[in-house]
Amino acid sequence: MNFRIYSLVFFFVLITSLGKAQEGLPIYTDYLTDNIYLIHPSMAGVANSSQVRLTARQQWLGQDDGPSLMTASINGRIGGYSPSAIGGILYSDKNGYHSQKGAYATYAHHIMFSRNDIDLDMLSFGLSAGFIQYNLDETSFINGGYDPIISGIEQSSTNFNMDLGVSYQFISAYIHATIKNILKNDGINNDIEITNNLRRYLFSVGNVFHTRRLDTDYEPSIMFQYKEGTKETFIDFNFKVYKDFEKSKMYFGLSYRLGLNGSEYLDGSGESEQKLQYLTPIFGLSINQFVFAYTYSYQTNSIVFNNGGYHQFSLGYNFNIRRPKYDGRLPGNN
Repeated sequence: MNFRIYSLVFFFVLITSLGKAQEGLPIYTDYLTDNIYLIHPSMAGVANSSQVRLTARQQWLGQDDGPSLMTASINGRIGGYSPSAIGGILYSDKNGYHSQKGAYATYAHHIMFSRNDIDLDMLSFGLSAGFIQYNLDETSFINGGYDPIISGIEQSSTNFNMDLGVSYQFISAYIHATIKNILKNDGINNDIEITNNLRRYLFSVGNVFHTRRLDTDYEPSIMFQYKEGTKETFIDFNFKVYKDFEKSKMYFGLSYRLGLNGSEYLDGSGESEQKLQYLTPIFGLSINQFVFAYTYSYQTNSIVFNNGGYHQFSLGYNFNIRRPKYDGRLPGNN
């Protein structure tokens, strides 16, 4: 127990002493579709198999140049039941005139505290490092005119950055903490104070409850994130239900994201404020080694750019499958 406490203290002292941070991989609800490694590097290799995951996300269907995101990830143990694991992430993110591409490699190490392999009691550390290329196309901004703050060209910047994460799992409960983009990067527009410091703090906590009568698992969880550069805070409230069948597994879920920082606007009678609110139903299905998931996010605010929602599809494949070895029913582990 003392070693676990000292390890956690050392980790947080280390990551809070590092330098400043670019946006990097956007944080949506794809981590809830059996893809937790996508945001927490310490979860690489935690499952009882190696995993490949592909996701495609499209916002505001029918809107030209609407935001879109594609990711590809792979992670698994380095041979059998080794305590070490590796992973990799590729992604492409587009939003109007802005776009970015990234590639990360991950190393994770898992320390078991339980007396045997049946009861899960594990502390994990993960480090991801990679390159992100940012692009801003200003060629059509001024249409032959002149503006001193607009270059009128396509700007590009490539930066190196790192993510650090720690996880602790005990039987059916878990805690994850990650700091993303811990290094200071170049900016590609004139608001340098924001674009070069996009450090993001993530904290997740949850538990899985099993009902014997229905043979069903329930997983409530919360994910907190804070963006240092813009001082924005978001909280995800999540609830998922899992059901196992003879050769397949299915889950349904609902996620509610609330932004704690309001945006002011004029509504005709004065100044009002609204906070970001997303509601996301989730569906997932796994058959043998194949995984499929779909999420639809709807912004419930009264003032929105477009009434279209956010569609996201996920496909996955599990290989190098090992027998489930934990009595705890954490879906991400078994």
